Amino acid sequence: MPEKIRKSDAEWKRELTPEQYEITRRGGTERAFTGCYWNEHAEGTYRCVCCGQELFRSGDKFESGSGWPSFVRPADEGAVDEKVDRAWFVRRTEVLCSRCDAHLGHVFEDGPAPTGLRYCINSAALKLDPES
Repeated sequence: MPEKIRKSDAEWKRELTPEQYEITRRGGTERAFTGCYWNEHAEGTYRCVCCGQELFRSGDKFESGSGWPSFVRPADEGAVDEKVDRAWFVRRTEVLCSRCDAHLGHVFEDGPAPTGLRYCINSAALKLDPES
């Protein structure tokens, strides 16, 4: 289990762009097809923009047509936490960084094999660490 990172709201605001802050710390969502990684095909590791934890790998990314980066699984079983999200009068499963509790996006049960899951993640919550 990774050691939790706890920072004040003021610290997060200083370290993140306004969009990153709104999405990761306030649970926002970027508009579809606007994030920098929705159509990214480079090989590498997607890390949490807030704390740098490894979250997803490019080999598990797929074209969902949703306009957000989508993955079939996290990089590691303990990389993300999930919690029930009842906002917008719909029951969804929110995905959070297990290390710093950053809001990443949501997971849906309409993904491809082998998991049948679609981790629909905001680009602004991620930082791609390309393979060299």
